[in-house]
Amino acid sequence: MNSPPLPSLLGVFAHPDDESLLAGGVLAQHHAAGARTGVVTATWAPSSRRAPELAAALAVLGAGPLRLLGYGDARNPESAPGESRLVDAPLDEAIGRLVAHIREFRPEVVVTHDALGQLTGHADHVRTHQITVLAVEAAGLEPLYPEAGTPWQPSALYAATHSEAGVGRLGALLERVGKSVLTVPDAYVTTTVDVSPWAGVKWAAILAHQGEVARERPLPGILARLPEVERKEIISTEFFTRLTPGPVAGNPSRLLA
Repeated sequence: MNSPPLPSLLGVFAHPDDESLLAGGVLAQHHAAGARTGVVTATWAPSSRRAPELAAALAVLGAGPLRLLGYGDARNPESAPGESRLVDAPLDEAIGRLVAHIREFRPEVVVTHDALGQLTGHADHVRTHQITVLAVEAAGLEPLYPEAGTPWQPSALYAATHSEAGVGRLGALLERVGKSVLTVPDAYVTTTVDVSPWAGVKWAAILAHQGEVARERPLPGILARLPEVERKEIISTEFFTRLTPGPVAGNPSRLLA
């Protein structure tokens, strides 16, 4: 029996490279199956140095054009000169910007960061999670943000995450460069996806973020210095928690609407 088609998928992540590191495999998987895929990035301006790298990564993944909220990175003033940092932006404003993207793209599934802020607890990751949870609900309610387009309600929201067991050797690699490692309980993971068939595409998308690959502490740079076998092991599994309607057991090997 043939599996049902994969749903359209919109990733919402804080920084350029988050999309490739956290959900590059499922984005490539859905694109290869003919599903519409896209990514909204909360920080860094279209004129910034990281925007061309992000555009290249999205092209590798088949995730369409740049979709940027345009806010500044909490730790990098050059990311969006003259704009508010994401963590300082009015919540209602940020939600409205994301609602407009959701209503325009009309995804069946949305994927974002988990509530912990993705292993390292970056403030932009946490804020992106909060904005996305609220925007997914608001997008389907006609009285909210009427200027943002025709209402659209995604069927499911997932948080990309890492469990205590699933973090594997990645945890030690992050700790070695002085980063924290925040994980969720194993039972909190509802969907584990083997993305090894798309690991090559995922790695090519990560490599597109050349500025981060060249540095020692960011994860792309850490991965680039590993032996290929070890790197592939790390990037070949992606973990998610279904947040709507709450963390419930779902299909263990794919994202479902």
